[in-house]
Amino acid sequence: DYEKKYPPDEPDQALGPNARIWRVYLDEARQFDMDMVDNIRDTVDVILVFAGLFSAVVGTLVTEASTSLKPDYTQITAALLTELISVQRAIASNISVSSIPSSSLHLESPPTSTASSTDFWVNALWFTSLAISLAIALVSVLVRQWLHAYVTPTSGTPKDQSHIRHFRYMGIEQWQVPLIAGLLPIMLHLSLFLFFIGLVVFL
Repeated sequence: DYEKKYPPDEPDQALGPNARIWRVYLDEARQFDMDMVDNIRDTVDVILVFAGLFSAVVGTLVTEASTSLKPDYTQITAALLTELISVQRAIASNISVSSIPSSSLHLESPPTSTASSTDFWVNALWFTSLAISLAIALVSVLVRQWLHAYVTPTSGTPKDQSHIRHFRYMGIEQWQVPLIAGLLPIMLHLSLFLFFIGLVVFL
């Protein structure tokens, strides 16, 4: 009961810097902010931990899968050694070197990848999943910083504190922080969905 908690104001102090209306506003706003911040913070904390672990797993798989997009230098070396041995045998047997089948490798052009379409799809899906997961982690950290700045205590009269709180709340609403926090689980589901599609294609 605010009438008992705060004494009535003098007639000329109804809107003064220490008026009861500002104290009541701060109490109501404090309870509202506590509920809002706790809900967003709990969601963001879970998302941040899961996104970090998930990014580590996907990053490891992407590192392995991306090797299929690069030229296989082991096969290139083996092909060149085979041709070199054939040339040496031809010379030792007095056979014309021109009769030795030449390698399909050409020094004028760089070696190309032998990756299949499956390899491209797997890497595309996993790289996209990793990018989304890292973006989720980044946005989660930003939301945490916004919340920390939002609930930072202020000094001054109740009227000044009320104005600062309202200014912060308008900033939170303008930047759509609650909406962004609500979209994080959806984005995480999308990242998981892309990862599992890539896993199915990979297997």
